[in-house]
Amino acid sequence: MKAIIGRSIVLTFLFTGVVAIYIYFLLDLPLRESWFAFYELQFANVPLGWWILNTIFLFACGIAVWTHSISRQKEKAMEDRLIGLIDTERTSHSPNKFTKRMNRTIDSVSTLIQTQRKSLQRITDERAEAQDKMIQEQIIQERQRLARELHDSVSQQLFAASMLLSAITESGSEENLQKPLQQVERMVQQAQLEMRALLLHLRPAALNNKSLAEGLEELLLELREKVYFTIRFRLEEVNLSKGAEDHLFRIAQETFSNTLRHAQATEVDVLFVERDGLAIFRVQDNGIGFDDTEGKSGSYGLQNVKERAIEIGGTCKIVSVPSQGTIVEVKLPARKGDEVND
Repeated sequence: MKAIIGRSIVLTFLFTGVVAIYIYFLLDLPLRESWFAFYELQFANVPLGWWILNTIFLFACGIAVWTHSISRQKEKAMEDRLIGLIDTERTSHSPNKFTKRMNRTIDSVSTLIQTQRKSLQRITDERAEAQDKMIQEQIIQERQRLARELHDSVSQQLFAASMLLSAITESGSEENLQKPLQQVERMVQQAQLEMRALLLHLRPAALNNKSLAEGLEELLLELREKVYFTIRFRLEEVNLSKGAEDHLFRIAQETFSNTLRHAQATEVDVLFVERDGLAIFRVQDNGIGFDDTEGKSGSYGLQNVKERAIEIGGTCKIVSVPSQGTIVEVKLPARKGDEVND
């Protein structure tokens, strides 16, 4: 609004000056007395000069609003075009809204982004090939980390459960045992979930000549037999590079681990499909969720998921609502048929 008012004032002064110059030169009214005619001549009891000034002001306001509207449309079109360059879901463009020179510049930026994305995917594939040679060292490091995790989480919970059981047996009374026993049961169940979540990390990230859909199905069927909640899944074969499949499998392991350890869910839905040239992997639970404003979405596990998604040229979206659940969704371009032997 301030921009419109300022532009209107500037245009009013400009048009007034132009009108004054035209009257001065064309009507030959240089004398000061002659200018009083604009105040003496009246229309509807209003001096002619005021009519002229009001007309100029309204005309200036109209031009200001019109130019402001055009500039906002241009900004919106540019914003949509730039968002479309970085968003893998949007492929539509509006070239008619820009000049040829601007379209060439935007196309150059788009080509650069696509080239960088493909280069990043190629680097990821090369890293996946080299990762097979480092598996033994990673296993040793992972075992050391898991040993610390077991000591800090599962061991502590089992120790607390054993102390509660000792207190119950020493009391010798059968009264008021239901609540302590329920606490012990919850501790043991949580310890089991912690153990299974940690065991997920022991599984190799490589799929061992299996497709990603086959690896995910095997993993989910194994989890379904060992957890207390319902797991539903829909998996399709999607054409991806080896590096992208390995990264997505690792993302799945990280996401399932977070769900087991923190979500307290009763239902989990897993989706892996291809739609409109995009591979979509989504995990949704009905657990306790978390508040995004508290910064938990940037925790170590979820941060790894986001970084891995970026490394394979994809995007990661994490949506969580307290007491309603969490959705983790990763999207990346699927591999086309002519890129298999590229």
